[in-house]
Amino acid sequence: MKEELKEHISNLIKQEQWNEIRQQDWSDFLIPDVAALLNDLSKSERVMLFRLLPRPVAADIFSYLEKEDRNSLLKDLTNEETRYLLNNLRPDDRTALFEELPGQVTQRLLNLLDPEDLKEARLLLGYPRESVGRLMTPDYVAVRPHWRIQEAINHIRLKARNSETLHTIYVTDRSWKLLDSLELSHFVLANPDDTVETIMDYSFISLSAFDDREVAVKTMQKYDVFALPVLDSGGILLGLVTFDDVMDVAEEEATEDFHRTAAVTPLKTSYLESSVKELVSKRIGWLIALVFVSLLSSGVIAIYEQTLQTVIVLTVFIPLLLGSGGNAGAQASTLMVRAIATSDVNIKEWLKIFIKEIMVGLLLGICMGIISAVFGYVRGGVQIGLIVGLTMLAVILAANLIGVMLPFILTKLGIDPAVASNPLITSMTDVMGLIIYFAIATTILGGL
Repeated sequence: MKEELKEHISNLIKQEQWNEIRQQDWSDFLIPDVAALLNDLSKSERVMLFRLLPRPVAADIFSYLEKEDRNSLLKDLTNEETRYLLNNLRPDDRTALFEELPGQVTQRLLNLLDPEDLKEARLLLGYPRESVGRLMTPDYVAVRPHWRIQEAINHIRLKARNSETLHTIYVTDRSWKLLDSLELSHFVLANPDDTVETIMDYSFISLSAFDDREVAVKTMQKYDVFALPVLDSGGILLGLVTFDDVMDVAEEEATEDFHRTAAVTPLKTSYLESSVKELVSKRIGWLIALVFVSLLSSGVIAIYEQTLQTVIVLTVFIPLLLGSGGNAGAQASTLMVRAIATSDVNIKEWLKIFIKEIMVGLLLGICMGIISAVFGYVRGGVQIGLIVGLTMLAVILAANLIGVMLPFILTKLGIDPAVASNPLITSMTDVMGLIIYFAIATTILGGL
């Protein structure tokens, strides 16, 4: 369908069949498919088609475009076209757009808004950058507890077009304090002559406008709801956060965690939109920092240089021991970072987890130690086998504990635990592994 639409519209543009494009029934196509079509067109064709789209359709499509394409379109639209577009964007989509633009551009666009939309935009932009307040939309439907059910349904029909969602209807008092959150089905199934209060249970889940947006993700996952009301400190209903917005946040947060676990500073845009300079800047800092950590490994080897020269076979097992330690630490760190992110574990449970991971580390270390001892015996005899086996046991245990505990320590310090990246864990376990290896070797070999 998408390819057929693309070919059809491209031919109409090339033939300058503007009226036929205007008369196209866009309701036959899904908004994301039309947005994808715009992304695939050339810049001139994209602007031309966007101007020919029905204005309500254009506003819906705009929110699906990539950042670079949105910014490009805004530069080519007239003030009147931009004014209409901004005024018809949903408040949360408009706020997301303003967040991505330079301050001067944002201020120019704010001046194009209607007074009511301008007031709304400034309100949303006034909340902290990654707060629920920036994510919410003030477009919701609210009814009063003393209304009859039929009166409430009539009001819902009247306000439905401007609401972000109709899955949930909110009940407020005259000062807009939230009293209840009810599914639409409650109104449909109730007696039309009863009052709204008869179907209320005064039970609802809500968010604060100043909550971090990750709180919205976790709350929605926990209670399995489509929308959550957002309140101020006095319980006044300010807006709501919907499932589609929360899914975008969850995807963005997961992407950031993936980047951090690979020792990459999270990208602010998609990979294809990021310049070479930006990609380098996001990676070079970590790589330089890890170089200095790795220099510690070189220092340890230099200290035990005489031992290595005396028993040269010890060098054969350095990659095996360090690689195994790094892998074990990365496994433990990945498991714990994800468990903390999904609230599977609580920071107060660190001692319980520490004890558990001692057992896990010992069992892993014993298995890996026995295998390594056999390799050591084959290459260097009993003493080398014993050194390699004991070192593997100690390295696996220590690396496992480092990988598990570092995310807890970072969380306690208020740092994203995802910073406990695999390259960082690997570099740390390399230094630790060499110290353990040579300490055991010199002890067993009599101080050589």
